[in-house]
Amino acid sequence: MIVDLPDTTTSKISKALVKIREEGGAVALGRVLTLVISTKLGHEEEAIEAANDASREHPMRVIVISAGTDGPPATDDEPRLDAQIRVGGDAGASEVVVLKAYGDTASDEEGLVTGLLLPDAPVVAWWPDEAPAIASQSPLGRIAQRRITDAAAQSDPRGFLDHLAETYAPGDTDFAWTRLTLWRAQLAAVLDQPPYEAITGIEVHGSPDSPSTFLLAAWLQMQLDVPAKHELVSPAYGSTGIQGVRLTRAAGVIELERISATISTLLQPNQPDHDIWLPRRSLRDCLAEELRRLDPDDLFGEVILHGLADLDAPSRFPTPTTKAADK
Repeated sequence: MIVDLPDTTTSKISKALVKIREEGGAVALGRVLTLVISTKLGHEEEAIEAANDASREHPMRVIVISAGTDGPPATDDEPRLDAQIRVGGDAGASEVVVLKAYGDTASDEEGLVTGLLLPDAPVVAWWPDEAPAIASQSPLGRIAQRRITDAAAQSDPRGFLDHLAETYAPGDTDFAWTRLTLWRAQLAAVLDQPPYEAITGIEVHGSPDSPSTFLLAAWLQMQLDVPAKHELVSPAYGSTGIQGVRLTRAAGVIELERISATISTLLQPNQPDHDIWLPRRSLRDCLAEELRRLDPDDLFGEVILHGLADLDAPSRFPTPTTKAADK
């Protein structure tokens, strides 16, 4: 069910939610958090779809606040708040409140959402597009326990990581880190098998627009206490992001190399090659993972604050030399 509330106020939206609940169209009980999404006008639907899918694992209230221009300039300059409430099949296991703010109304994000937050429930803020200058000090960041940005969506992904390190506060996280979960789990599983030899060399390569490549190199360097080389290469197989990892030890080289947009091959000395399902993670998967924990991600904090600073400058566009690259 979708209820449109043009030219409205936060108070009227709150009353409409109560009315919908009393009429049995939605039940607020069981909501575990409030997810506040800040995006641009016209960019709401992809984020809402991801939140609806994630809500099946984390029942929640989703508040989407968008500002900008999507009509005639004279109209968009006038202070106005249009809202839409989605429940039932149009909202997954959540209830979605979409706020479209125009003119001066858009300047008070905190005021717009405060009266709509679930009482006594954690708040998570997510910026799927352009991030605020300092997430923790932004209007929405001040009321949130967790703050999610996406370095890959910024105009300078690598520069944004440095900026995030400068402005980091406990509770900050970024999807560039979340996209590494499958890679980190696979590499950790490999190193948890014999022979238990020390790693003496690390190489990570990925596309130039991949902030995850830098974070993976920083994490490996921190965990293994070995300098990591990271190389920026032209994206292959139609997939941006991380392209491969090489770990060197006495018994030989371990390689986890992308051979398609969704498949990577694991090469190890004296073992058969293994093809592994390793696609780029969707917004839904990243969001659902971040919502599983509402406490600060201390490991991400260590990597962003200390690991990145210790990385050497990357080399660019090397010629592929791995077996997997020839496939």
